[in-house]
Amino acid sequence: MSTSDALPKCPVCQEDMTYPDGENFVCAQCGHEWPMAAVAEEAEAGLMVKDANGNLLADGDTVTLIKDLKVKGSSTTLKVGTKIKGIRLVPGDHEVDCKTEAGNMLLKACFLKKA
Repeated sequence: MSTSDALPKCPVCQEDMTYPDGENFVCAQCGHEWPMAAVAEEAEAGLMVKDANGNLLADGDTVTLIKDLKVKGSSTTLKVGTKIKGIRLVPGDHEVDCKTEAGNMLLKACFLKKA
């Protein structure tokens, strides 16, 4: 990995305070270490997003909310148990693009479970 590439976020605490150490990446925030080879394999495999239970999500899956989520900039709340059909995975902090009764949303996968 060259210095121009961005270092990956820590898979445990999601902080971007990582640094290379030999053949591993180390998180300065929580101390977690993971092999650089795993990051390279994940990049080759494509976008891999896991739900709150650790199940892999794919485009077109149906998911269920596991927590009430307030919609930013609105008084609307997405209620726990709401089913969302036909999700689309996107790179970034909010990995799931979907349509809800409140409109189009980007959601974090940690608040979803595969139905």
